[in-house]
Amino acid sequence: MTDIHRNQRFWAVVPAAGVGKRMGADVPKQYLQVSGKPVLQHTLERLLEVDAFAGIVVALGNEDAYWPDLPCAAHPKIRVAPGGKERADSVLSALMSLEGLAVPDDWVLVHDAARLCITSGDVLKLIDRLRNDPVGGLLALPVTDTLKGVETGEIVETIDRSRIWRALTPQMFRYRMLKHALIDAAVRKLIVTDEASAIELQGWRPKVVEGRPDNIKITRPEDLPLAAFYLERQCYE
Repeated sequence: MTDIHRNQRFWAVVPAAGVGKRMGADVPKQYLQVSGKPVLQHTLERLLEVDAFAGIVVALGNEDAYWPDLPCAAHPKIRVAPGGKERADSVLSALMSLEGLAVPDDWVLVHDAARLCITSGDVLKLIDRLRNDPVGGLLALPVTDTLKGVETGEIVETIDRSRIWRALTPQMFRYRMLKHALIDAAVRKLIVTDEASAIELQGWRPKVVEGRPDNIKITRPEDLPLAAFYLERQCYE
């Protein structure tokens, strides 16, 4: 490892303040059980496997009563920050909590709480590919389905899928760059659905690094057994 690599620091941020309305469950989706553990516990255990992280910040809802019961809640590498109404608010809050710890050129990897099947291999692949990049980027997957543009229930076009990728997480950007991008978007009242979109609004062009197709996000009830299947299969790799 070169000196420049040795001096770089990496932080993980996990926005976990959402309630997961589409799940129709009594508890937030990040606390639903998969293979005997809450989704968020699985996710954090996967991130803790990555020795490169100096720390992990979890952004929690103000009335989160489930977090203290997680086995990883007391882990020395994990700290918490107050979550916000939107994902971008939670991420920015987590970044603010790192003031005095992170320096401007540190890398921040933002990962969805509900992507419990992330592998340390994919995280390290992202770090290795982007650690010397001037902008950063994200894990993503090229679209393989035929895509249709639809209006009022009717197809109006077939979209060229060769240029379309599905954004995954983690998404990896410099601490100062990402914090500035999110603050600027908030001031301008612009909607950002992920970190890359905030960076794009600054005129930058993030890179994509192809990730694994089993890096799924828990969104609907049918995703839970699928995630359990992937977790079990990964154990034998």
